Amino acid sequence: MVFHLDDDKRVPLQQAAALVPDGALVALGGGLSARLPMALVRALVRRGIRGLHVVGSAHGIDVDLLIAAGAIAVCEESYVGFEQDLGLAPAFRRAAESASIEVRESCCDTVLQQLRAAEFGLPFLPVRGVRGSDIGRLHPEYGQVCCPFTGENLVAVPALAPDVALLHAPLADARGNLHLEQPYVLDERFAAASRTVVATAERIVGADEVAAAGVTVPAHVVAAVSEVPYGAHPTSCYPDYAYDRPHLAEYVAAAGAGGDDLAKYLDRYVTGQPDEDGYRAEVGADRLARLRGWSASTEAWQEMFR
Repeated sequence: MVFHLDDDKRVPLQQAAALVPDGALVALGGGLSARLPMALVRALVRRGIRGLHVVGSAHGIDVDLLIAAGAIAVCEESYVGFEQDLGLAPAFRRAAESASIEVRESCCDTVLQQLRAAEFGLPFLPVRGVRGSDIGRLHPEYGQVCCPFTGENLVAVPALAPDVALLHAPLADARGNLHLEQPYVLDERFAAASRTVVATAERIVGADEVAAAGVTVPAHVVAAVSEVPYGAHPTSCYPDYAYDRPHLAEYVAAAGAGGDDLAKYLDRYVTGQPDEDGYRAEVGADRLARLRGWSASTEAWQEMFR
């Protein structure tokens, strides 16, 4: 762990994304369609980054978009897809079937134990969950260990210390303290195990406000923080906004068709926009505002998911 002790770590989004080099081992925060670091993902795509090794728990458009843009070489996830009726992740599936990326399927608990090993300064930790599965075949780095107390044979998984963790938070302060709403997924452990943490936040506020809400990730592990409203869109960032199901469906359709359709999506929302201001303008202020209305009533949030 590297300590980052600057009093003010606020930087523009492009400068934050520049902390991720080509070929980096990158941990992606959030999970499924919740609190994914999408503004950072789009900034990386605009930079034309290549050769990433990404790791996470269960993810969706963040991983699929990076694959569609040619940014990923190795994908280490338990699942990549879209919730409800949107199906599997099209770009990920094509890349896996064609072997244009290396897929190292893992499981959430195994990744958690690997992060804990790095956090604790241990070379490995034992797990049971992957015994009897083919996951070990995808991970020749796994070993076996015999428990000295019970004689039980366990899988030994090596410590995992990502080069960079990308996180998105509802609140942050200038020093980099982050407040997250539960579920935290693996964000806390990514922050503790990674060499560098780069964060975006819906709002950068005073330290007292973050402390009152509760510090989830402490400032000393965070290298840079950028204020990016709707930085998780089209995924959710509760309590601020729900996920944008029509936009996710638009992406899935474009990625599923591939070719010109996918290129048009990327040009319209990512590579054809100079920054996140352009992205938000293209999505539309009315649509973004509507996502904030999820908590008005039971009918309001149910309508968003139909």
